[in-house]
Amino acid sequence: MRRPHLRSLLPAGVVALAAVGGLAFSLTAGAVGRSTSVQTAADSLTPPPIHYVTHFTTGQVKEGEVLFEANCSTCHGTRAEGSAVAPDLQGLGPATVDFWVSTGRMPLADSSAQATDIAAFVASLAPTAPSYPDGIPYVNTKDANLQLGMRLFVLNCAACHTITGAGDALADGAYAPSLHRATSTQVAEAIRTGPGNMPVFGPGTLSNRQVADIVAYVTGVIQHPDDRGGLGLGGIGPVAEGFVALLFGVGGLMVVAFWLGERA
Repeated sequence: MRRPHLRSLLPAGVVALAAVGGLAFSLTAGAVGRSTSVQTAADSLTPPPIHYVTHFTTGQVKEGEVLFEANCSTCHGTRAEGSAVAPDLQGLGPATVDFWVSTGRMPLADSSAQATDIAAFVASLAPTAPSYPDGIPYVNTKDANLQLGMRLFVLNCAACHTITGAGDALADGAYAPSLHRATSTQVAEAIRTGPGNMPVFGPGTLSNRQVADIVAYVTGVIQHPDDRGGLGLGGIGPVAEGFVALLFGVGGLMVVAFWLGERA
């Protein structure tokens, strides 16, 4: 009996190889598809870097109206329409009002809870302008990138607030405040609303993820520095360090010099 020639087996081998390859590709594609589906589902469950609270209760709005009438209406008007001594607040959004009240720039007896109520009342008076956030931001820094937050802070914030976040005097009597006690919400509000001379960093300039990175860096590294050299001296920088060196270093050397002179 003649054995089949190798050439006659070649087409069958090609078909078999193609079938095996197709099966392997199908299994691999299915696994990748399932993996992608699982990853997509996991991503959809990941909390957003910033959650904006845009809805307030009727009780908050009413309480805010009482507080606004008692503490703010003298300058801003009963409907926050502004006056000759205070600006119009309508359309600035709850984040702007919450920032100014919660930081004490517009003082209240209890700036934490009362700020939210007043912000709710002002937000109910008019729609928020497109350039301002229409809610109060609450930042999730769990997945924040501290290294990227540091780079963004150095690029956008350090020129005014200094590299240590201690704040500094600016031109024309302006002042960049210290960030050492700012909350995560206040940092995000300042970035998005641009209080005072600070520019507004909208979503087209800094994404919510980048804002969360900056917030994590400010509330983490800046507010809780690792002072490996010892006393941090308030994180002010070379001015305080130079003063200490001059006072104790040079002063100590002078004391030693006088002591040696008397002994001689």
